[in-house]
Amino acid sequence: MKTETKIGFILLITPLLLWLVLLIIIPHIDMFLVSIRERVGVRQYQSSLANYGTFFEEPLYIWTFVRTATMSILATLITLVIAFPASYYIAKMAKGRTQSVLFLLCLVPFWVSEIVRTFGWMILLRETGLVSSVLQWTGIVSGPVEMLYNDTAIMIGLVYTSMLFMVVPLVTTLESLDDQIIEAAYDLGGSGLSILREVIIPHAAPGIVAGSIVVFMLTLGNYLTPTMLGGKDSLWFTELIYLQFIVRFNWELGAAFGFMLLLLSSIIVWSVLRLTGQTLEKTMG
Repeated sequence: MKTETKIGFILLITPLLLWLVLLIIIPHIDMFLVSIRERVGVRQYQSSLANYGTFFEEPLYIWTFVRTATMSILATLITLVIAFPASYYIAKMAKGRTQSVLFLLCLVPFWVSEIVRTFGWMILLRETGLVSSVLQWTGIVSGPVEMLYNDTAIMIGLVYTSMLFMVVPLVTTLESLDDQIIEAAYDLGGSGLSILREVIIPHAAPGIVAGSIVVFMLTLGNYLTPTMLGGKDSLWFTELIYLQFIVRFNWELGAAFGFMLLLLSSIIVWSVLRLTGQTLEKTMG
């Protein structure tokens, strides 16, 4: 490798390495060291795995994580079901300016912060909001309906905030599917459903898995949406982490919970990759 090429490579890779080391690796190492500390006195600590034991000893913590993971998987599936036909239309059916406009419409909600988008849903779903008013006007309900502070409101918010991260990899993958392959499948007598099952979905599998991983991880680690749209019975695991760090100042237990979230979510993602026969290299390539 020439000297100029080496210098160019170093200049290109250095920002990435700095970002990984300073903002991801070092903070995670420090958080792990905090998680294995146990207080034995004022400013006195000893190394221990007691904080991790607390997670498994308290049924509330386990139940909250299982509930959070289950709802995150459900939100990912709902997002996929909604995003796939939209992505297919954008990638294979819309042409020219229409395609650009539709893709732009997917981006528009992300021009404002997540808290603004969440407040928007709170305005729509509240008792005097637009959804309740329309339901009353159409005669479906006889009085105001409070649709906030429950799991349904959380699911709506999570799907809405995650949609773009499913659409982008799907559109990218589906655009690489040659139209002639689909036409050939129709010429060979394939039905729309069989072509979808045998041609389109297998080709889009890397995009499906990539989008699902991103949406699942973002949903699992979401704090703002479940806190604002959920009720007292809709506890999210990130709320437990926030409670330990900020409210109780128990950084040791909060760090342990953070690592448990990272570990268990990684296990779930690895299991999905194994079940679908995909790899990270193929999915992110």
